[in-house]
Amino acid sequence: MRQAWRERPEAGTVTVIRASRTLVRLFGRTLSRSFLVLVCAYFLLRRGPERRASRNYLSRVLGRRASWYDVGRHFFAFATTTLDRVYLLTESFRRFSITVSGLAELHAALESGKGVLLFGSHLGSFDALRVLSLQHPEIAVRIVLDVEQNPAISDTLNALHPGLANTIINARMAGPALALAIREALDRNAIVALLADRARPGNAMMPAQFLGDAAPFPQAPWLLAAALRTPVFLSFGLYCGGNRYALYFERFADSLRIERTARNAELGQIVQRFADRLSHYARMAPFNWFNFYDFWTLPDALNASPRDHGGAGRAGA
Repeated sequence: MRQAWRERPEAGTVTVIRASRTLVRLFGRTLSRSFLVLVCAYFLLRRGPERRASRNYLSRVLGRRASWYDVGRHFFAFATTTLDRVYLLTESFRRFSITVSGLAELHAALESGKGVLLFGSHLGSFDALRVLSLQHPEIAVRIVLDVEQNPAISDTLNALHPGLANTIINARMAGPALALAIREALDRNAIVALLADRARPGNAMMPAQFLGDAAPFPQAPWLLAAALRTPVFLSFGLYCGGNRYALYFERFADSLRIERTARNAELGQIVQRFADRLSHYARMAPFNWFNFYDFWTLPDALNASPRDHGGAGRAGA
């Protein structure tokens, strides 16, 4: 199941993105959203693993057993935000109403000249963050992204805004090379953004309580932040219905420090803090969760103790 997110959900994303480009070109956003109902019906009827994962998550976040309507609404939110990527990656983002919270504090952190690590998740639209670089070109934004996980997605999105391809740091680089690329971007006082809610199979994970149960979270982003000693912010771009998005920036730490003698305990506390904030925003916008796999499946090695696991994997998602 942990391997599944690398295949089925991303394949579904390619289908939705390609359909979205065609619909937008032919009909525009308003009419295209009507056609998305058919896309959602396909997911609801034919994509069993995603349907079950959606119901599992929604039942947790809603506090009741999720209905078929809830799952359909969940898929529709996913399809809509995917459709909106066509606009958010171009100058057409101006048609959206995007409220931003915490931007002044983010600006203040950049005044230190150390750059900022910005951790996001698969909650809402990470592309809403890219709008920040379009609205505020004076802010350099570099995004750590696994461009090789699904080249079809990367090629399609890069065609929408070729300039954005130059802002991506490939997460598939070897550990030292990736850390060096991130360090160089921070030295230029850039914002370096990466997703912190998924770990690749084989990477080190740390369990944390999330929506009522233990779930595995990657260690690598937090170990990287501790090594770089730079300010850390969280970012959540939530879809609020219609043409509305809310982009939140939240200071997480001025600088993370993990003492070697208490490494596992301190790392566990940091990961739990992130899981708590993720849970907070998930409850704010429950249909914005786009991890369509069993997020709570713990590898056997993590079932023993939530504080007995070391090692680091690569950052990014």
